[in-house]
Amino acid sequence: MTSERTATGHHREGVFVKAMGTVDALFVGFGAMIGFGWITLTGGWLSSAGTWGAILAFVVGGAIMMLVGLVYSELVSAMPRAGGEHNYLMRGMGPRWSLVGSWAITGGYITVIMFEAVATPRTFDYLFPGLASLMPMYEVAGFQVGLPWALVGVVAAVVVTWINIRGVKITSLVQTFVVSFLLLVAAVLVFGGAVGGDVANTEPAFAGGAAGFAIVLGAVPFLFVGFDVIPQAAEEIDLPPRRIGRVLILSVAMAVAFYLVVIYVTSLARPASELAAFDLATADALTVMLGSEVWGRIVIAGGLAGILTSWIGFLLGASRLLWAMSTSGMIPAWFGHIHPRYKTPSNAILFIGALSVIAPFGGTAVLGWAVDGGSPMIVLAYALVAISFCLLRVKDPGMERPFRVGSGRTTGMAVGIAASVLCVILFLLYIPGLTPISITLAWQSYAIFAAWMIVGIVFASRLPGGIKAGPETEAILLSEIAARRQKAERARAGG
Repeated sequence: MTSERTATGHHREGVFVKAMGTVDALFVGFGAMIGFGWITLTGGWLSSAGTWGAILAFVVGGAIMMLVGLVYSELVSAMPRAGGEHNYLMRGMGPRWSLVGSWAITGGYITVIMFEAVATPRTFDYLFPGLASLMPMYEVAGFQVGLPWALVGVVAAVVVTWINIRGVKITSLVQTFVVSFLLLVAAVLVFGGAVGGDVANTEPAFAGGAAGFAIVLGAVPFLFVGFDVIPQAAEEIDLPPRRIGRVLILSVAMAVAFYLVVIYVTSLARPASELAAFDLATADALTVMLGSEVWGRIVIAGGLAGILTSWIGFLLGASRLLWAMSTSGMIPAWFGHIHPRYKTPSNAILFIGALSVIAPFGGTAVLGWAVDGGSPMIVLAYALVAISFCLLRVKDPGMERPFRVGSGRTTGMAVGIAASVLCVILFLLYIPGLTPISITLAWQSYAIFAAWMIVGIVFASRLPGGIKAGPETEAILLSEIAARRQKAERARAGG
């Protein structure tokens, strides 16, 4: 059990229940990183960068994520509190940067959830062709949105929201079962490549030059976001802090291996030019390699499993972040409500659930808009956490760190600096014309990013200024917020 401050500065005892063990935590992190993108996007990666170009992009992106994962591992072991980034940035950079970073990663999580809410009916449309054309309502970016198609996403959103409200115990149980099935599907995919694949189809090894490489690299943050769900639920993991850090690193390594296997095996089925034309490239690839649509449907079932694991994990993480920001007085106290029976931040979960219910009505265009709009938010948060890691190594060297990156101070700082620089460079790629190689997004994606971050900046601007980062930062912030409220109440009473 834990003790957390409410927005009024008081402590709330026993907020969360420690119900996750090693496998539960590992599968929550890994499952969050394996959504549906490995089925829908693989063909595009191969045509943009070639087989080995795409693999190289994932190796580079995976290496960056491993560095960030090391940073997170040390910080979660030092501060195993719900809300992850919120706590690290509060102590390392102060409340305003904490809100900006926490708000950014929450927005990234929510875009993934919206992606999964749309990917679900798209998957059903593959299994039951013609679903999207039934009872057409309107058209979005050339896609005809049918009522039954949208309702599939709505029902899925309601079910996943209900699972998360019920508590982390049932959430982790569902996650463990579904991830086990997902790993089985991956094994079937490898079998299909060995039996029916052709190495000649992996040509061209490289395509698209630096621009093609950048396109694939730009998708990596969106796909690998998820290991950081583990820190969000740190207070619900029944493990020593040091082991939580190790589990986080292992989850990233597993995800890197999974994506590399998927890219290579899919490339064995057909030349990249043909795979790009497939609707769901990885599923269609297994159908081609083993000669039966049954195998493709098995991959689709794995895709549905990936949707569920990713969706559950990100809803868990985003709701804990909203709860943490609320209990620090940064956003409305409504988000800090804990369900009296299930001990979950139910209002925060319902808020995110409502957004996921709306997403399917935007049609399949939401898939691309969400990927591109959420990626820079995620990279921004990672960059801030890495910078905070470096600052804490300098300002607070005596802080207890059960999991410590490197055997000495120099090694740890080198990892932190490398993670900071690489994440900043990756973020700059999303700004057209700023770097020699840039990633140009659709205006809808820029709009999603801008709208979400503007709200966060407004919240940050309302926080008391001049509060320095440190171990007591949150307590000072809450005290000043309480003093502000009392002053306002006295002014109203006097008026």
